[in-house]
Amino acid sequence: MDVIECIKTRRSVRRYTEEPVSHEKLEEIIEAARWSPSWKNSQTVRYIAVEDKDMIKKIAEECVLNFEYNTKTLLQAQTVIILATVTKRCGYEKDGSFSTSKGTGWEMFDAGIAAQTFCLAAHNAGVGSCIMGVFDEDKIKEVIGLPEGQSVSAVIPIGIPKFNPDATPRKEVADILSYR
Repeated sequence: MDVIECIKTRRSVRRYTEEPVSHEKLEEIIEAARWSPSWKNSQTVRYIAVEDKDMIKKIAEECVLNFEYNTKTLLQAQTVIILATVTKRCGYEKDGSFSTSKGTGWEMFDAGIAAQTFCLAAHNAGVGSCIMGVFDEDKIKEVIGLPEGQSVSAVIPIGIPKFNPDATPRKEVADILSYR
């Protein structure tokens, strides 16, 4: 599919079949996602694929701050991607000072680019995804054994979509673009 079609047809998918996402397909998705741009080519994003059903259940029931919609979605997923970021590299100089006025915020900017690239690559491969931001980072770190020096940027359940959701209305270009 071409890039514009991929952008326009990708949706947040929250219902999945029981068919697992193969390692081959996941590696194909990561192969594309690893080309995401990053601050000074720092490439700080890491992808942790959680396939263990007990671990997924624990994340769903104990790590999403009782947000019911995330719990339901996670319990349906065959795989959950924990998008982690190596800390204190993206947006920093070698001496540890910030490179921009954004401070630690630049890490999340790069994580967002990587998450969207991952989700577009997944959609292109026939895999549904949903980027989640409501979670207890410390609990997730504990559940998955995230290495020191990394933070959790997003939780992304993935799977073969049960159905493709319809597009929600979008604002017109004139409503979101201004010229100065």
